[in-house]
Amino acid sequence: MQTTPTRRRFLAIGAVAAGLSLLPHRLLRAESVPVRVWRGVALGADASLSIAHPDPLEADRLIALSLEEVARLERVFSLYSADSALRRLNRDGVLDTPPADLVRLLSEAAAVAHHTGGAFDPTVQPLWQLYAGHFARPGADPAGPPEGAVRAARALVDVHALRVEPDRIAFAAAGMAVTLNGIAQGYITDRVTERLKAEGMEHVLVDMGELRALGHHPSGRPWTVGLADPVTPDHSAATVELTDGALATSGGYGTRFDAAGRFTHLFDPASGTCAAHWLAVTVQGPDATTADALSTALSVVPADRVPAILAAYPGVTARFTHPDGRILRLPA
Repeated sequence: MQTTPTRRRFLAIGAVAAGLSLLPHRLLRAESVPVRVWRGVALGADASLSIAHPDPLEADRLIALSLEEVARLERVFSLYSADSALRRLNRDGVLDTPPADLVRLLSEAAAVAHHTGGAFDPTVQPLWQLYAGHFARPGADPAGPPEGAVRAARALVDVHALRVEPDRIAFAAAGMAVTLNGIAQGYITDRVTERLKAEGMEHVLVDMGELRALGHHPSGRPWTVGLADPVTPDHSAATVELTDGALATSGGYGTRFDAAGRFTHLFDPASGTCAAHWLAVTVQGPDATTADALSTALSVVPADRVPAILAAYPGVTARFTHPDGRILRLPA
């Protein structure tokens, strides 16, 4: 979630298990194979980039190239940069000659909204504004915003009222706004990965809020990452192996509006309330954009809706953490 840097959903312990240490621009050796590692922040989330390359100077050039791509896309997708394309769209309700990346990502977001029956909806930003504004006030009612305010904000959530054309993006109703925080980190992860692949790289682990592996670890084994425990996020709940695939996790623990954690950034577009079906949802699939969006969508639906959603995405698997700590994996 794009506020202050979030708690990590993927822990350094997993990278260390793969022979890495997430430190800025430090050259390490994993079984005599050099890996260059950068760590920082992208779109408000902790980020890292691990590149296996025999020439540390060339690895640094590739890292710089990747960060240029991140900065370029942040100028498109940021909710908080005053001159970003997304910020101008939300401010004016219309954006002429939009950047191609914004058109592409909003189109992909609309497709996910269709396949998930509306569980994913990029127009939930009015709900974020409502809840964040409510709990930012001194003495805020711990029960949350008034029902009438929730209904009014919910009435502005409708992906079908978002018009996306190559030369123009517009809202059908005043007061609508878009957030891409449930998909943009995955998209940026994919774009960085593809940029590195075009440069001839074969062994890369990209984490721009979500993870994508290019090839395997240079030692020959899969890349290994740790999943943060949603109850104690500084600890690992499990490890996952990645080879030519992506991983994304959503959980209310990432951004809580209230101290009790009853109200989080994961909104059910159908009701306007904060979802509480799962402590965390991790999705593994071929690309980070899809994994990111699906981890968001699956976080707001009950278990009986999951199979139909996953049926539209062959090769995608999901790991659900129940509030009582039980783990559900689908497809089983």
